Amino acid sequence: MKALVFDGKKLALAAMPVPRLRAGEALVKVNLAGICSTDLEIMRGYLSFRGIPGHEFVGTVVSASAKHLIGKRVVGEINVPCGKCATCRTGLGRHCASRSVLGISRRNGAFAEYLALPVRNLHVVPASLSDEEAAFTELVAAACEIPEQIEIRRDDTVLVLGDGRLAAMVAQVLSPRTARLAVLGRNGRKLSALRRLGIRTHGPRAAKSLLRSQDIVIECTGSPLGLPLAARLARPRGRIVLKSTFHGNLEWNPAPLVVDEITVVGSRCGPFEPALSLLRKGTVKVLPFLSAVYPLERWEAAFRAARRVGAFKVLIRMD
Repeated sequence: MKALVFDGKKLALAAMPVPRLRAGEALVKVNLAGICSTDLEIMRGYLSFRGIPGHEFVGTVVSASAKHLIGKRVVGEINVPCGKCATCRTGLGRHCASRSVLGISRRNGAFAEYLALPVRNLHVVPASLSDEEAAFTELVAAACEIPEQIEIRRDDTVLVLGDGRLAAMVAQVLSPRTARLAVLGRNGRKLSALRRLGIRTHGPRAAKSLLRSQDIVIECTGSPLGLPLAARLARPRGRIVLKSTFHGNLEWNPAPLVVDEITVVGSRCGPFEPALSLLRKGTVKVLPFLSAVYPLERWEAAFRAARRVGAFKVLIRMD
């Protein structure tokens, strides 16, 4: 099969063997795969990953022990836990120390014509959703994790920090829960796309007027500067939900978190079924945030487009 392979220095299109299935796994023919900020960070050395990256996908099951899945369009949860350790036994498999993570850690990912995942990780895509919409499921699920972790009251001031694709999903997932949500970003075109969906936005000049005023700050910048800024925006005893991962170190004195008694909650992957439900109902709209779709042969152009300032989601068509 054709696949994009990262050797630690460069990404290249190569011929790779079709994945050999382990017990309980399914072979999925990838239709579309999305380029995520994590994929771009992997190219910079994040987690020292080697192999086939990519974890946002929609595909068709071609082989599985669960015969009812064959021929079905699916999306897949990316964490594959051991299922045996104390963490797994308490229901926290996505935090299993021995887990593999699709296209991120110890498991080849979705930038390939085929991938393998356990059947239990797969979710059937509703017929009403296009492949392009379904490819956003993992991203929407990450946004759905936030209300699973913290309570958001109707009168809470909630500020989504960042204006990229994750911020756009978070704003849509959370806006029905509070009447006082806004997005603080830098890119005028991205903020305009959010305003067209009825979401209130602020440009960078507004940051000073928002200092120490927000009940909840959702940090989605993907930058080491995000957490220090979030700490300045949160009110005393406010809460920060930290979504960003990046290659590199953060040099910052966390004393403001202590002085203002701010709670910081790390937030990563989320539940797929609520995400698919929101997509099916149209509660979360994703196509306004689709920048481009490229065939696999034009993968270099796809990655250039994904890195471009002002880009939202870029997909690669694998089939």
